[in-house]
Amino acid sequence: MTHPARVEARVLVVGGGPVGMMLAAELAARGTAVAVVEHRTTTSERPKATTLHARTVQTLARRGLLPGAAHGADGHGPGAAPGPGGMPFHFAGITGLTLTAPPGEPVPILKMPQAGLERFLEARARAAGARVLRGLELTGLVTEADGVRAEASGPEGTTVLRARYAVGADGARSTVRRLAGIESDTWPATVTALMGQVRTERAGALAPGWHRTPRGWLVAKDGPDGTTHLRTLACDGPVSGAPADRGRPPTVEEIGREASYIAGYDIALTDARWLSRFSDFTRLARTYRSGPVFLAGDAAHVHFPVGGQGLSTGLLDAANLGWKLALAAAGDAGDPLLDTYDAERRPAARRVIDNTRAQVALMRPDPSLDPLRDLFTDLFASGRGDDCFGPMISAQETVLPDMSPSSCEGTFLGNVPLDTEDGPTDVIRLLREGRPLLLVAGDEGMRHTGPARPYAGRLRVVRCEPAPGLPGEALLVRPDGYIGWAAGGGKLGDVLDRYFGRGTGPAGEPR
Repeated sequence: MTHPARVEARVLVVGGGPVGMMLAAELAARGTAVAVVEHRTTTSERPKATTLHARTVQTLARRGLLPGAAHGADGHGPGAAPGPGGMPFHFAGITGLTLTAPPGEPVPILKMPQAGLERFLEARARAAGARVLRGLELTGLVTEADGVRAEASGPEGTTVLRARYAVGADGARSTVRRLAGIESDTWPATVTALMGQVRTERAGALAPGWHRTPRGWLVAKDGPDGTTHLRTLACDGPVSGAPADRGRPPTVEEIGREASYIAGYDIALTDARWLSRFSDFTRLARTYRSGPVFLAGDAAHVHFPVGGQGLSTGLLDAANLGWKLALAAAGDAGDPLLDTYDAERRPAARRVIDNTRAQVALMRPDPSLDPLRDLFTDLFASGRGDDCFGPMISAQETVLPDMSPSSCEGTFLGNVPLDTEDGPTDVIRLLREGRPLLLVAGDEGMRHTGPARPYAGRLRVVRCEPAPGLPGEALLVRPDGYIGWAAGGGKLGDVLDRYFGRGTGPAGEPR
């Protein structure tokens, strides 16, 4: 593929995985000129994440980015059907946890291979006008007076890219993070893990499920064509999964030895592919923003992949940042709005890091931990753990910080059915447009529309009838589904100024 020598964009996204592609789709759909640089020439088919949790599924639905049958044939379908029953999950390999979603929302767990999600989001990004440059490796990034200047190398030489903003969505060993000089808090590896698609010599040698032994864990899942997707977790011995060893390719002999050691009997493997090693090495960037440079996904946070929370956390980063960066790139918002990205998403990542580290500690095959594991088992079996651990794993407990005293500000607005002047609809449908939404309920709510008039080009105002589940007479709903303001929680004009800067009147004059 041929690459241009120079590229101009408003936003440069480095990394074309699901997080980078979702961010590009969000930006391009709002008219932002965005370029994506990705070193891979095609989507990797290597098995990676497969789990999308409830808050991520709900957010994708509101943005029209929920693939396939999970929400209409093309992700643009009608509002969600009544919520399904709970879906079984686990905590630290302990089964019995049930994850749920509120009525009117999509499924609480969506299983989809990461490669399929990446292709879907890339198609959406390209269709919206994003420029995707595959086969380019970022080699330089500097901040200039008017934005960033980047260099990327490819088969034809160097491409120079200029943009107002840059986002590193380029994974755990992020080049953007390094070049931007963003430091991290880290926690060293304490366990080693291997993963791959394997074939056993004897049928049934690896039963599906989570298996704890005195030496560690085996996690097996049936794969295609009689293969098994195998993960090993060794909790003793040298920690060979530490970052310094990540470049050493595992072999079929190594994963076979590891599986046999943990199981306590010989597991002969005849074939293995997509082998990789990892650990519980943990990283959290100390800031998600350095001037015009931002981090998202694994570039900002890395943790042990227990509970399938990594991909969901990264996609929620993209949902939080996309609309803010689009407004800033258009000159319709500034630093106060952009600064909320770090303030809102870094604490969310820290909660994921804390619960995954707790799960690794609970997974250690130390007999002294058996009473604690029994306690969790009883808690989940009784259903008493669902209300605490379910929202934590699924990110449905997330509340935005630094909001005003209103009880609902900073919370996620459920998919409330609404009767509007244009007919029946719901929250999911109304947020598809991608603009912040001012919902005013009944005649009482109409008194709050005055402060919104100067922001007519950036804010959609919808009048509806009061409805069960709609907290208050007026709400400012952000494109990511969170309530940014509610009647009684402060002055709407002040919140709009904080989000968008000073508005303009109908003739364009400052208000």
